[in-house]
This record gives sequence, C-alpha cells and structure tokens, in this order.
Amino acid sequence: MWIDRSIELLIRQRAATRPVVILTGARQTGKTSLVRRVFPDHSFVSLDIPSEAEQAEANPDVFLARHRPPVIIDEFQYAPALLRHVKVAVDRERHRCGTFLLVGSQVFNLMKSVSESLAGRASVMQLEPLSYAEARAAHPRLATEDFLVRGGFPELWADPKIDSRDFYGSYVATYLERDLRQLLRVTNLRDFHRFLRVAAVHTARLLNRADLARYVAMSGSTASAWLLALEASHQLMLLEPWFGNRAKPLVKRPKLYMRDPGLAAFLCGVHTLADLLPSPFVGRLWETLVCAEIRRAQFNRVGGCNLNFWHDGTHEAHFLLHRGGNFRLADANWAQRPQSRDAASLRKVARYLPPDSVQTMSVICRAPNPFPIPPDIDVQPLSAVSESPHWAGQREADNRGARATDKAPCAARAPASDEVRRSRRYGNAGGAGSCGPMRAWGIL
Repeated sequence: MWIDRSIELLIRQRAATRPVVILTGARQTGKTSLVRRVFPDHSFVSLDIPSEAEQAEANPDVFLARHRPPVIIDEFQYAPALLRHVKVAVDRERHRCGTFLLVGSQVFNLMKSVSESLAGRASVMQLEPLSYAEARAAHPRLATEDFLVRGGFPELWADPKIDSRDFYGSYVATYLERDLRQLLRVTNLRDFHRFLRVAAVHTARLLNRADLARYVAMSGSTASAWLLALEASHQLMLLEPWFGNRAKPLVKRPKLYMRDPGLAAFLCGVHTLADLLPSPFVGRLWETLVCAEIRRAQFNRVGGCNLNFWHDGTHEAHFLLHRGGNFRLADANWAQRPQSRDAASLRKVARYLPPDSVQTMSVICRAPNPFPIPPDIDVQPLSAVSESPHWAGQREADNRGARATDKAPCAARAPASDEVRRSRRYGNAGGAGSCGPMRAWGIL
C-alpha cells in the first residue's frame, strides 16, 4: 500500500531548479521508494551493493559512465570521492536540472564535501517519517493516541498487521549494528542501547548532558559524542531556545526531542494505548508528537525548519515561530479540553515580546475540533498543524503560490538543513532535565 507524501511537490520543484537534489533522513522513512516513484524515468543504482560502492569510490569516472544521468544514487555516503566527479558532470551541462538525485541516511561526515563541491548546485532536503495527516489520509479513522504509540514510519501504516513493538525492536537492533558502528567506535552496544533509552526518557526536556552520562556511567565527552551520532542519524533533534529578547535572561540550553514519537514511546516502555494513558511520560510524549508534526509540516512545505522555544526558568512556551518580527506561540497539552489556566504561561511569555508582535497563541491538544479560550487563545487539534500554512512557516500567499505549479522556483531561500547547522554546542550539567526514578519505571 502506497501512502502519498506531502513533500512530493517540493521535491519536484527543487529538481526543476537544481542540477542535484540530496535527500536525507532516518532509515525506513521511505526515501528510496519516494524518489523512484516521483522520478520513474531516472535510472537507479544503490551503493549498498559492495561492488558498486567500490567502483564509485575508486573509479568514479567509470561509474558515472555506466550510470549516466538522470540517475538516482542510493546510499551515496558510501562513496565520498564521487561528489567531486558529480560536480564535474554537472558543470558540463549546467543548464540541465534534476540530473542527479542523491539519497542517504547518515551523511553528516559528507556535508562539508557537499558544501564545497556542490555549492550552488545542490538542494539538500530531509524526509521525515509520516505526519499524522499523511497517515490519516490512508486511515481516515486514525486517532491521535494510536498514531502517537505506533509512530510515523511508513511501513507500519502501509501494512497495519505489522506488530509495532517487533518493528521498533528490530529497527533499534539494525540501527545499532549498521549505522552506529560507522559513526562511532562503540565497544559496548549494550551501553549505547541504555543510552538511547535514557535519551528517550529525556524527550521534551532541557538537555542535561550530565544526567545522560550519569545514568549510563560514562564521561561527559562520550555522552556528547553519542548525542551527536544520534542527531546525525536522525534519531533525535535539539530544539534551540529563542535568544532575541535582551530584557529577559533566557535559558540557553536546547531541548532534546526524539524525532519520532513511536520510537520514543517504544524506548519508554509504552507499547499500547493501555500503557500510554497511565504513563508518567504521556505529557512529554504528546509534546514530542506535536514537535514532530510542526517539523514535518515545515520540511514538507519549505524544506527546512524554523522553530524555537521560550524558557526563562519560570515561564515557557513549548514552541515559538518567528517570521518578519512577528511571533506565533504554542503549547502542547495532553488534555482534550484545556482551560484558560492551561494557557497562563503563554500569556506571560507574550508580555516579554514586542507589543503587537504575537499574532497567535495556541494550545495544541487532543480536542476533536478547534475552539477559542477567550480572549486570546486558540485551541487546536493535532490535525491543524499540518493543515495550517502558518506552522509550516508559510504565509497564505506562499501557500497559494506553492499550489499553483509544481515547477515554480521557491520565492525565498529555505532554512538551512539540519546537517548544515549540526555543529552546535551541547548543554552543560545542571538545571532541569533529570530522568527521575527511571529504574523504578523499568527503563534501565
């Protein structure tokens, strides 16, 4: 069963205006299937085949002579030397667009070569797991709670008979064996597996490297390296705080979020709806889902992510979207019908921002339909995140233009991809972020 992806239109636009399109993302998000479906006339080669990877690395000219453009090259990270020769091939026929589609799952180490060899020639895009809207289009009666537990990996929704617990168990084992050994020299996979579970327990919390290291009995430098590996392989993300207000001291540490709520739930021991409802993690898993939905809406429509949070140590807005001096604030709330008191923190954060700059304040919850909390709060269901152009980082005019044609160039430069901006500092010890009694909950 094929599930349509919202990013298809954007991929066609980029391929119509750039010679090279690079598509990255976590494993099993459907990258290869998507590009082969969108570009059926392109030839295809996978560097998962050792002989192909060896030739692409050792004899790139011979490889490109065998696989002439337009071509899809899967797992291109296995042949770093190929990029310089792709540049030469592109420069021979610079007027041709969409000639090379490069697909890879962990290309962090190659991004410097991409920026040097293919500057001005390549568009870097990222494919996220399915959004709630995409999954619900295939399964119209899908509830948000079921989507949270099952997650957004396409295979789980293409075949609902697949047991999600078995899928995630195999996914983690495969990820540890395949990607981790290439990113890090880890001698004890059991320790890293425990570290992954601790990171999942910390989802939707301020990053505290000391806590992560302490619960797995490792050094802070090792914890930082493992965090970087998890981010590079698209298993987690760090949401940066908003720094624009000089009148108020703000938290400077990022918040840690698992990229897929289903994987986060699995690692927290939540495998069914019956596990979810009484779980102490339910609020933060819901916040993880809302964060993922906003990111997916932005990546699917504009190809990048423009999102922050506000935290001054007392008041917090889970999500802050800034554009042109205007702000949209939102909180994630597990309730089905939140009350005015649930939006008190949003109202206080709005007071610290410039007058009349806050366009909307929203509580994103499990309500089936939107409704207002007078005088200034909008309550929105999860489905509104994908349907609204605002949280996708667009204005209404941008949204109309995107629907008008699938070959129109982008009106503005998209936000930088995660790989381009990945060299960031990790948080220091102290402050919020403690795991709590994880052993009592069976996590460690």
